[in-house]
Amino acid sequence: MSNDKPISISLFAGAFGLDLGIEQAGFHTVSVVEIDSDATKTIVRNRPHLAESAVPRDIQQVSAQTLLQEGGRVLDLGRALRPGEVDLVTGGPPCQPFSTAGKRQSIGDPRGSLFMDFMRIIAEVQPRFFIMENVRGLLSAPIRHRPHSQRGKGFLPLEPDEMPGVALRLILAEIEKVGYSVIYNLLEAADYGVPQSRQRVIFIGSRDNEPLSFPLPTHCEDGTNLPKWHTLQDAFAGLVDSKPEFIPYSESRIKYLKLLKTGQNWRYLPDELKQEAMGGAYNSGGGKVGFYRRLAWDKPSPAVTTSPHQKATDMCHPEKLRPLSVRECARIQTFSDGWVFYGSTTSKYRQIGNAVPVQLARAIGEHVYKLITQESVKSLTNVTIAGCSAAP
Repeated sequence: MSNDKPISISLFAGAFGLDLGIEQAGFHTVSVVEIDSDATKTIVRNRPHLAESAVPRDIQQVSAQTLLQEGGRVLDLGRALRPGEVDLVTGGPPCQPFSTAGKRQSIGDPRGSLFMDFMRIIAEVQPRFFIMENVRGLLSAPIRHRPHSQRGKGFLPLEPDEMPGVALRLILAEIEKVGYSVIYNLLEAADYGVPQSRQRVIFIGSRDNEPLSFPLPTHCEDGTNLPKWHTLQDAFAGLVDSKPEFIPYSESRIKYLKLLKTGQNWRYLPDELKQEAMGGAYNSGGGKVGFYRRLAWDKPSPAVTTSPHQKATDMCHPEKLRPLSVRECARIQTFSDGWVFYGSTTSKYRQIGNAVPVQLARAIGEHVYKLITQESVKSLTNVTIAGCSAAP
């Protein structure tokens, strides 16, 4: 084939965060699938060679043969790619109900979700490897959620599909059915140079049962044996954002935010104003750390959300009375300043918040690239949810 780089196909591509990191690791993306119109326009603006495939389309309506044909045209082969010729397929099948944020609901059987279309493409394209990304909640998600008020003494025991982790077990079984070996782990983006504390479950699958592993962290929270985590101040270094794009706060929100200093949240409001500011949320459970939150310069950002101006997930600038701008959120997600997002401000926030941090994707991509080229790798053999307990 005329291309001298490993070939990748992207499913659920979004704003291309995962794929940018994969590209930086040495791969060549030849086809994408994404249903969101603005996200596809973002891809085309920045990667014109993907104009044929970067059109809004539902993965349920896309065949593997179509993707292989598109890949062959991008590579100018004069034919479609054949099953087995693609090195890597990437994607994060949307599974919002797995999220640990907010009220957990029934997720339904993964075998009836878009995850199965991801596996259908894997089975038919037969890439040498795949990378699948998902939220932390997947590790413990049941298929059917029983409210805590209906558990324990006086209630029937949990049924098999209500048990924690059953969704993950089904996913692993489906991967095994298509003949792939797989490993998975919970990775902290800050451990890989991202100025943001963001945890994601990463799966790496192999068609040929090759040895699989994860990359070693490059950074550490306390800086004892690796460079310290990057901070928000690091993220914004050198940023020129003379006309920041953001959704302004209401005057009622500014009333309280202007009373807070860098790194503070609603708990630092005067006692007589706390209940007034929080409204009904004042008596609700949980830490509520995102309410009226001014970010700290000397720490990594919290996980960038799709709505940094929302009351419960506030990402207020450390010094200014506004939420983080679109470009500031992109910096935290380690997009380059030259990456152009298409759409309204709301749409840009959504695209950025849903993306995989580019630097995390690059670290994973570089590791898989070395597996493909059979270079020696230092691999993660032990990982915890936070900290630096990795051993080579």
